[in-house]
Amino acid sequence: MAKFTKEEFINGLKEMTILEVKELVDAMKEEFGVDPTSVAVAAAPAAGDASADEGSAAKTVVLKDAGATKIAVIKILKEVTGLGLVEAKALADNGGNVKENVPADEANAIKAQLEEAGATVELA
Repeated sequence: MAKFTKEEFINGLKEMTILEVKELVDAMKEEFGVDPTSVAVAAAPAAGDASADEGSAAKTVVLKDAGATKIAVIKILKEVTGLGLVEAKALADNGGNVKENVPADEANAIKAQLEEAGATVELA
C-alpha cells in the first residue's frame, strides 16, 4: 500500500467538501475506533494561527441570530464545530464565533449552510 506524506493528505483535505470531510471522520472512527474530532478540535487553534499568517484569506464565521428555525441551526452548528448539543444550543441562543481563521471557501460554505437554515451570519 502506498504511503503518502502529511502534506499530500492535507492537500487532499483542502479539496474536499465539508460533507466529504465529515464522511472521512466517520470512516476514521469506524476503522480505528478513535474519535478524531476530539483531536482536531484541540489542534484547531494551532492550525488556525498558521492560516492567519497567510493573509486575509482566513475568515471568522460569526452567528448573529439563529432565526426562527433554531433546531436546524443547532444541528448544523454541531456538525460544523463538533460541539455537543448543549454548547451548540448556547451558541445558537447567544450568537458568537462559529469558527475562526478558516479558509474563505470553507467560511462561505458554512455561512451558506447556516443561512439556508434561517440564521443570520457574517464573515469577519
